[in-house]
Amino acid sequence: MNTVSDLVARRAQVAAALQQVLPARAVLSALEDTRPYECDGLAAYRQLPMIVVLPDSEEQVVAVLKVCRELGVPVVPRGAGTGLSGGAMPIADGVVLSTARLNRIVRMDAFSRTAVVQPGVRNLAISEAAAQYGLYYAPDPSSQIACTIGGNVAENSGGVHCLKYGLTVHNVLRVRMVTMDGEVVELGSEALDAPGLDLLSVFIGSEGMLGIVTEVTVKLVPKPATARVIMASFDEVVKGCHAVAALIAAGIIPAGLEMMDQTSSRMVEPFVKAGYDTDAAAILLCEADGTVEEVEEEIARMSAVLNTAGAIAIAVSQSEAERLKFWSGRKNAFPAAGRISPDYYCMDGTIPRKRLGEVLAGIAAMEVKYGLRCANVFHAGDGNLHPLILFNANIPDEFHRAEAFGAEILALCVEVGGTITGEHGVGIEKIDSMCVQFKPAELEAFFSVKRGFDPHGLLNPDKAIPTLNRCAEFGKMRVSGGALPFSNLPRF
Repeated sequence: MNTVSDLVARRAQVAAALQQVLPARAVLSALEDTRPYECDGLAAYRQLPMIVVLPDSEEQVVAVLKVCRELGVPVVPRGAGTGLSGGAMPIADGVVLSTARLNRIVRMDAFSRTAVVQPGVRNLAISEAAAQYGLYYAPDPSSQIACTIGGNVAENSGGVHCLKYGLTVHNVLRVRMVTMDGEVVELGSEALDAPGLDLLSVFIGSEGMLGIVTEVTVKLVPKPATARVIMASFDEVVKGCHAVAALIAAGIIPAGLEMMDQTSSRMVEPFVKAGYDTDAAAILLCEADGTVEEVEEEIARMSAVLNTAGAIAIAVSQSEAERLKFWSGRKNAFPAAGRISPDYYCMDGTIPRKRLGEVLAGIAAMEVKYGLRCANVFHAGDGNLHPLILFNANIPDEFHRAEAFGAEILALCVEVGGTITGEHGVGIEKIDSMCVQFKPAELEAFFSVKRGFDPHGLLNPDKAIPTLNRCAEFGKMRVSGGALPFSNLPRF
């Protein structure tokens, strides 16, 4: 769109076409109606969409995509808006397609231990519905009370129990989705295997660039008879990192294995009162689940390993209430950051477990370099880091420094053999960091997959696959220390 008048005319044209296939209440184009959709959980970047649509059936999703395809309108899928990488940030001349009204649990099958749900069903709601059968859905992102299964599929979400039970990709059997051309496609199968290429694994984590999810079949697992958590304290962060490696080396796969540094535990404790040791340099939360006998044995084995690794104190939950209290601190780390800082920038990178100590030392050095504090919380078992860079957006240049701090953390993750994301996705936030990790031929391979599903490039365009020109620009900026390529995006 070249002018405001062009955008107004285009909005009217597209809205009129969409109102032919949707109820008027499902097409939002007024400024006050579209404002709530201008960003996801990465609120630093904002862009008002041209139009928001709220279909409530697969047939309506098909109709919307056919209209947008015919008119050449970009479409950005959106779930609950809890994503932290800007994957659902709108396009000024595009349509945001919200799946919030596709929120039915279609079928719960206790015999096959599966659930068929629409994309707008909340993550936690699946477990709540399955509880009557003694089952639950294992992936548990910190935002599980609000995030939806459609968004989990888009980002391949994990959670504190992903070490033992896997990410979304390990817990989804089938996805029904609609392509940009309006074709309904089923990927995967409710059986143990499906014919042909494993396109289900390609689709999960594709961040809304390949199709719109309309139905998901998930695996359910039996709720363990009991679970207990160890809180182990360490007087040095490095000792805690070595303890993580020692647990895995001992052949123990905890149900959950999380680590928080002192900045994080001191940030969280006044907020949640979880009983954390705020004098420790780092704490580990290690969960065992299973039968009473299995849990007792595993708690004893883990305690022995942690003591040998240098733990200065060990506390074990004595009730289900205390177990949940221990986890509540970890799951509330992000909101607790608001108590000690006006703003925070949450990063997401993954590294080999054996390099945890080295990377945390690197982050500590970056705190000095950028003059910003950083609280570290992470899924220690699989090396998924979530550094929280604390800053004040009202102070000139602080957000720019936070961006640069985050980009350097991701570059360090790649340098030690890791990746630029573990579960939050790439979105707007990490698009330029893909230039650090992937070679031109690899980026072209990603483009080829995108073209295979969406040849006209209308689904969530320009989000997660940087062009080679953009990578060249990013490289120049990193060398010169200038503004990063995404610094011209609307923010705050």
